[in-house]
Amino acid sequence: MFTGLIKEVGKLRSMASRGGVTRLDIEAPATAGTAGVGDSISVSGICLTVTALAGRLFSVEAASETRRLTTLKQWRRGDRLHLEPALRVGDPLDGHYVQGHVDGTGTVSKIRKAGGSLLVTVDLPRELAAYLTPKGSVAVDGVSLTVDEGPFDRGFTVNLIPHTLAATTFADLRTGRRVNLEMDVLVKAARGAGAVRQDPQSPLTVDRVLARGFGRRRPPRTG
Repeated sequence: MFTGLIKEVGKLRSMASRGGVTRLDIEAPATAGTAGVGDSISVSGICLTVTALAGRLFSVEAASETRRLTTLKQWRRGDRLHLEPALRVGDPLDGHYVQGHVDGTGTVSKIRKAGGSLLVTVDLPRELAAYLTPKGSVAVDGVSLTVDEGPFDRGFTVNLIPHTLAATTFADLRTGRRVNLEMDVLVKAARGAGAVRQDPQSPLTVDRVLARGFGRRRPPRTG
């Protein structure tokens, strides 16, 4: 489990695929200095397991399914990546619940300046847009963000404040860039995967929740 608050921006030093598994060597002194083999690290939104450590470097491995569902297949040596170690007992939860399980990818379609901030619009598949809620949370490349405008039929807009721009790679965003998306796990749980598949346009309402048995009073226990 993660929060979507980036702890370090690392650099991809090498990347090699063999037998359906891709190994990534990432330079990140703070992360490598505190991680252990077997630990989970969110790498630009993808939960990956540390397989080796060597000074300022740590290594992770990704399966072919991860390459298929994420932007990992587009990464190149020298790319900067968002890093967040998994939550530990007692850590504050300042972002939102992020699993590191990417639901799909989106495309940056528009970037507008607003003072010192950037308003960034991301287009995404209709089936993912069904999980967006006004002022709700979404993880973009592992970063916890709030839906500032929308949700639209096929997209949403977020407001990247100066602090976020300084702590992430988002200052380098360009239109056309693909990003990893993880929709809010609480919204996914509330709506139910089956209901969304049947009717992606159906809004979440109190009546729909009650119709599925949530909130009904249980009969008193007699034994």
